Amino acid sequence: MSEFPEYVDVSYTDGEGESAEDYPTLEDKIEKAIEVVATGLEEYENPAIMWTGGKDSTLTLYFVKEVAEEYGLDLPPAVFIDHYQHFEDLLEFVDRWADEWDLEVVFARNADIGEYVDEHGLEPGDDIDIAALSEHNRHHVRNILEYEEDTFPFLLDTYVGNHLLKTVALNNTLEARDIDGIISGIRWDEQEARADETFFSPRHDPEIYPPHDRIQPILQFDEGDVWDAFWYYVVPETVPEFPDDGYVPQDYDDLPNGLTHDDIPVSPKYFAGFRSLGSEISTEKSDESPAWLQDLDNTTERAGRAQDKEDLMERLRDLGYM
Repeated sequence: MSEFPEYVDVSYTDGEGESAEDYPTLEDKIEKAIEVVATGLEEYENPAIMWTGGKDSTLTLYFVKEVAEEYGLDLPPAVFIDHYQHFEDLLEFVDRWADEWDLEVVFARNADIGEYVDEHGLEPGDDIDIAALSEHNRHHVRNILEYEEDTFPFLLDTYVGNHLLKTVALNNTLEARDIDGIISGIRWDEQEARADETFFSPRHDPEIYPPHDRIQPILQFDEGDVWDAFWYYVVPETVPEFPDDGYVPQDYDDLPNGLTHDDIPVSPKYFAGFRSLGSEISTEKSDESPAWLQDLDNTTERAGRAQDKEDLMERLRDLGYM
């Protein structure tokens, strides 16, 4: 795919200059999300959903699933970036709900690095010899990142590690599957680097990534909105035994009507106090309370993540990171 297809007709300025305040109620936010998803499913020939198993991408996946069912459209596959450092129960969550929702999951991996790690029995933090990697990976390290050291640590939340384990893996998958639109669950309020995004965001420079668009239906949600959407819409509509008027669990084991965590499309990590699910190596719980009961207004959502990558977010996004 050398040039972006002319058949796509979307407004790349939709959402420009807006903020969450332009969508004052949860219903306003959901209505816009559904509009963006419907346009995305209709305009793109080979869309896919970016799914991490986290709350934002799962909410986005839910909207896509509902719109596809409502309009009789095909449910696109989900792309799950496997960076080899996931929480085990997050992988179990993805398997569980992919099966429940009859969802095709495409696992995007940088297999060259995965094979090197297995062959050398590496643990997170161990050094990877750049000279031993494929020409493709060496090109990214030397020519795109302009990284000059002989090795880099096998860690997700570093400049080189994040780019090779996530962005390169994603771009390889976009190219291999000829994906023209990736539906992503990023939000304006998450990070400064995402604050100016629009609902349809072009990524057309073939020197950086396979040309595609980012379709971003929940930009207008904040963290609290996401949780309200889960407990008052997603969970009651997904789980027959859950109260129709919504029920907000107050601790790890507080689920009504004999339900267990396996019944709920919310990762147990959020019940356990995590607010962000980056990797098991570099992400810690931010409190003992479930994520939705924490002080969302006065604390940082991604504080539990290693900050090296957070500080580099704008540079990483220029290279194709979500």
